[in-house]
Amino acid sequence: MDYVLDIAVGTVTMRPYVFAFLAFYLLAAVTHLGWKKTFCFTAVGYLIAFLSEFSSINTGFPYGWYYYIDSTKTKELWVAGVPFFDSLSYVFLAYCSYTTALLTVSPLKTARWNLITLESRAIRRSFAVLVLAAFYQVFLDIIIDPVALQGRRWFLGQIYGYREAGLHFGVPLSNYVGWLVVSFLLVFALQRIDAGVAKGVEKPKGVANLPFRSLLGPVLYASVLIFNLSVTIAIGENLMALTGILIFTLPAVIVTILLVRRANRYSREELAEHVRDYPFSAAGGGKK
Repeated sequence: MDYVLDIAVGTVTMRPYVFAFLAFYLLAAVTHLGWKKTFCFTAVGYLIAFLSEFSSINTGFPYGWYYYIDSTKTKELWVAGVPFFDSLSYVFLAYCSYTTALLTVSPLKTARWNLITLESRAIRRSFAVLVLAAFYQVFLDIIIDPVALQGRRWFLGQIYGYREAGLHFGVPLSNYVGWLVVSFLLVFALQRIDAGVAKGVEKPKGVANLPFRSLLGPVLYASVLIFNLSVTIAIGENLMALTGILIFTLPAVIVTILLVRRANRYSREELAEHVRDYPFSAAGGGKK
């Protein structure tokens, strides 16, 4: 019993930043989707991520051949050769990428103390959001994986490596192709869960109309990005950090300009569709 407790505690204390991101994800997702959909996606998303990693370390598909170094196996939870925290992180990375895609494509309504994405069921489940969210997630991994590969130089520790050094700061291009495939699967699963779970219980539990709730997912996305870039700079990998910053500069400028230009320029039909699909939204008074 003491061993199990030590493993459980170690899983959290060794990777506190992962569980801080996870807690923020739960706040964002529960107030956006509700408990049932959040729980279902967390479980399904973890399973998809775990299977993809288990497959890759044993067959080379979909990320290419890599391996985990199990030096912490007696200190934190591992599942069939894969660190629990690693597969778990895919869940909040997919969700924050999905909500950032929603913010990018949805009409926007602003108020003095709020910003509301006028998303509809059609927008949430659209192919455009699926594609954009998948690429958003891959772009995060382009920042995450190179610095994670340098884990021996910071508090992550050296937990994995590739059989052959890749072109992108040691990361092979097959890794990013694999991430694109898995990101599509994760976001598609989220869209299907959103469409199929608790159809008659659309209102999220808790503070569904928390001010600026629509920004929680995108803020999580930015937090993960900033955290990894900060670590990259802290360990002295300036070229790696500069490359990451340059990769995100143009997309960030484009999205920011689009958001500013589209704020409060929605049509009556777009507002009506949003309120019809989500009558509890602050855009419709938030009372139903």
